[in-house]
Amino acid sequence: MGDTITGHGYAVSSLADMGEGPGFRKVRRELGVTAFGINALVLPAGHATGEHYHDVQEETYFVHQGTVEFRFGDGSGPPATHVIGPGGIARVDAATHRGLRNVGDGDAIVLVAGGKEGYVGRDGQAVGENLRGGPPGAAA
Repeated sequence: MGDTITGHGYAVSSLADMGEGPGFRKVRRELGVTAFGINALVLPAGHATGEHYHDVQEETYFVHQGTVEFRFGDGSGPPATHVIGPGGIARVDAATHRGLRNVGDGDAIVLVAGGKEGYVGRDGQAVGENLRGGPPGAAA
């Protein structure tokens, strides 16, 4: 769909190249991600998603743009609500019911990553002149 650039072991694109208007941007598909699920969601002002849960997949939501109200619960009563702005992050267990609503004035953009069965751990290996590895402030 988009203008994804691929090289040996990498892919580069932008959300604008993955679609127009409201809805999902299939980041995983466009970039060829295989280790976990990852998509972006563009929500117009005032728009709410339906609530959902997963059988096994934990999700993490990153609010890139806008202000989003998250609803969390187990379906047995009123959900807990939290309003998260740009830079905010929420993690949700698979079985937790969740829904989103854009409570801002413009489009909201939320990056959603999902997966199961564990954290790999720090397995990066430094190359070149930065033998410490990682960005400034990364644990040695």
